[in-house]
Amino acid sequence: MNKELGINQLKRRDFLKAGLVFGAGASGLAAGYAAVPDAFARAVYAAKKGGLANDNILVMIQLAGGNDGLRTLVPLADPALHDLRPKLAGPMVSQALPLNNQYGLNHNLGGIKGLWDKGKVAIVQGVGYPNPTFSHFESIRIWETGDPTRRQVDGWLGRTLATSYDSNGHPLTGCACGATDAPGALRDLQATLTVIQNQKTFGFTGGTEVEAAVGALYKGTPGIYGALFDTAIATATETMATLRTSASSYQPMADYSDKVKLVYSSKNQLAAALQLAAELIVTGTGVKLLHVTLGGFDTHYTELNRHDDLMGYLDSAVSAFYQDLAAHNMADKVLIATWSEFGRRPKENASGGTDHGAAAPLLLIGDPVQGGLYGAEPSLTTLDSTGNLKYAVDFRSVYQEILSGHLGADAAKILGTTFDKVPFLKAPVAV
Repeated sequence: MNKELGINQLKRRDFLKAGLVFGAGASGLAAGYAAVPDAFARAVYAAKKGGLANDNILVMIQLAGGNDGLRTLVPLADPALHDLRPKLAGPMVSQALPLNNQYGLNHNLGGIKGLWDKGKVAIVQGVGYPNPTFSHFESIRIWETGDPTRRQVDGWLGRTLATSYDSNGHPLTGCACGATDAPGALRDLQATLTVIQNQKTFGFTGGTEVEAAVGALYKGTPGIYGALFDTAIATATETMATLRTSASSYQPMADYSDKVKLVYSSKNQLAAALQLAAELIVTGTGVKLLHVTLGGFDTHYTELNRHDDLMGYLDSAVSAFYQDLAAHNMADKVLIATWSEFGRRPKENASGGTDHGAAAPLLLIGDPVQGGLYGAEPSLTTLDSTGNLKYAVDFRSVYQEILSGHLGADAAKILGTTFDKVPFLKAPVAV
């Protein structure tokens, strides 16, 4: 049937032909069906199915480009650092914030150091994987899929959505904040997710008129693709309504202003992305898995100031986020975890920077954390055949602890096997 049903003579056939299009605030509608564009989370955690009572939340922060682990967690007492980095080592050691006699944090991580002092930061040292690749794209894929063999195509968090969440749940369960594309970690053919670049512009391209027309069209479309369309429209409408309600009821309790101005990457909206994440969390929208990105870490040249600026920006945004959650009595539910595709080489280059490396530390932040150092810092004198740091902890061990200890999920099912335990959380979730 081609009857006119919408505003301004808009036809269902023409709407379907043109496709469902969103404004700059969102991705299209999504996931697992080629006929429907990429986007909305279809699931709340499988409490009803699996008997789990878990309202914990995970926020993954990607440090895109390859974060220099030796300038994040500084080995204060290792003389080899000065031999490898005659230009970079001096300031990073002298200005570091000591954690103990052996290690210190980058001097711009003062807020995170304050959380460390309260036992709310765990640092897993020497994280990596076998036979590392130094390609950004390949290594990102490995971290996102949780598969160094490169056979897996779905993301590890996407598999969590697909295997551990009820298909009739809330559309914001998995969400990428401040992004224009769905991160690979959240993708899965059987899962959906929401991508919100800017919630103020999240909606149908064309504004309220098109939104009203969509509402008129949503009358029940015959056939399987019609069912997909109607479901997508219902989910989109529900998500937009939820975001409007969330925005109207949320009052930030921290300063998310950008204290450090960055020009190294277009992906430096971390403070705004984390403020959106805080809004979704504290207003009870049903979010579980959140992903945000801070870019600019590919520091091949003039690393000294560039990396310090990035550390300061990370610290400011994360500190505000934690303060906001704590003021809203939600900090005990939220685990923050950083990841980067690889570290940097231990030896500096001729351009005052460092090239693509291997092992590096990960930061776990929040009230669920059992604070301290875990794993082992790779030796600066016993490097691998490529002159890089040897990894001490498989990155999937970190994923395993997050999945089983914080989210109460079946880590072995999601990751394919089990790994050495890294007990950086206070207590596992009862299953």
